[in-house]
Amino acid sequence: MMLAELSDIPTWDLPIDWFRGHLRLGTGFADDAFQDSVLESCLRGALAAIEARTGKALYQRGFRWTLTAWRSAQVQALPLAPVTAITGIKTVTRGGDAQVVDLSAVRLIEDSQRPRLHATGASLPAIPTGGNVEVSFVAGYSPDWAGMPNDLSQAVMLLAGHYYEVRHEQPMNDGNMPFGVATLIDRYRTVRILGGASA
Repeated sequence: MMLAELSDIPTWDLPIDWFRGHLRLGTGFADDAFQDSVLESCLRGALAAIEARTGKALYQRGFRWTLTAWRSAQVQALPLAPVTAITGIKTVTRGGDAQVVDLSAVRLIEDSQRPRLHATGASLPAIPTGGNVEVSFVAGYSPDWAGMPNDLSQAVMLLAGHYYEVRHEQPMNDGNMPFGVATLIDRYRTVRILGGASA
């Protein structure tokens, strides 16, 4: 299985000014442009770490999920939440020939923890032997920072601030999560069952 983002979060959508205020940094200095790149790096690192830890997409954007087999003939859990729309499905043969699937063959079961793709008929679209299926969907809480759940946005600020403070001491994504951040995101974490693909 492989999950890919179809677009990056644009720099102008990141809360760099809010983060600067959170850190109580001044403005109007000659190194502002350099500082902005550091702040952006810390924010992106924090967003990626929290999304990975929770299995939730914070910014709303498109994803493509490629897999070689369904977990069940009728229902398949999706790898991220919250999913707001299924935008495309296609099957691909071993030789690379693709066939677009009519979206009326499936329906999305929305869920804050485990959204699912469900067949409207007897089964989900057949995956060719040796081939795969690509599911495109939109996931995320909000298209902009202002619409994020407050606890998640606060967790991003705290973790990005931590990364900023230790940026000269250790790699940002070292797997450690400060206690305050872990507490804020704990209720969003999904319990993984059967390799994270359970229905």
